[in-house]
Amino acid sequence: MELYTLIKLNIVMKLGRKIDFVFLSIIVVAAAFASCVNSKKERKLIVDSDGWSVLFDGESFDGWRGYGRNDMPTAWTIEDGAIKINGANRGEAGAVDGGDIIFDRKFKDFELTFEWKVSKGANSGVFYLVQEIEGKPIWKSSPEYQILDNANHRDAKRGVNNNRQSASLYDLIPAVPQNSNPFGEWNSGGIVVYKGTVTHSQNGEDVLTYNLWTDQWKEMVEKGKFKDCEHFINAGGKNLEGYIGLQDHGDDVWFRNIKVKELN
Repeated sequence: MELYTLIKLNIVMKLGRKIDFVFLSIIVVAAAFASCVNSKKERKLIVDSDGWSVLFDGESFDGWRGYGRNDMPTAWTIEDGAIKINGANRGEAGAVDGGDIIFDRKFKDFELTFEWKVSKGANSGVFYLVQEIEGKPIWKSSPEYQILDNANHRDAKRGVNNNRQSASLYDLIPAVPQNSNPFGEWNSGGIVVYKGTVTHSQNGEDVLTYNLWTDQWKEMVEKGKFKDCEHFINAGGKNLEGYIGLQDHGDDVWFRNIKVKELN
């Protein structure tokens, strides 16, 4: 083999090794960057001595964002230490720069407590085990704790056996007893999710309990509004976890003292 050919081959081999090294370095850096991005998605919570974490401090929207977006819709404001959705009387998500919001961290087994208040005739909800699915509204993937002015909103008389009244599993299971306070007054609410068993509470009383992912659950869902909603039937997705969300239904509604305890 000629000397020129040997020199050329040697250069190509060294260059090849250099290219391989550079390519490998790029992969390593990209993986590290992806790892950093993924780690940011798991929001760290401040946990008190009793295991509770505050999701809303009464002063900022830290941790909250719009469903399907990275920022906070401006129709949501903070008023007297409470989160307020400023309704536009245009129905669900009708406000300018409105829409549902979520706390940017997924929960699996947990206890959630909160307080809520509605204006006259108002409607809203608290979602849990939310799956953020592109092109799909929040309600197609997540159970809803109904928030409602039972006396003045027509939804209170729709559905079956009052299953659209406050604290109900919306359109599926009614809250019994129905013990909500009138519009303009604060109510306490609670949701416990533990290994598929879910309990709703209202004003200090447990008002319903059901079990996710069972044959009875699937049969119940298939008979109602959420028929054929695969993500709703499989609430929580493959990891059985999801976001907590608040609904913009076009009315003035307030939330405060939102806290969660993870049940491990």
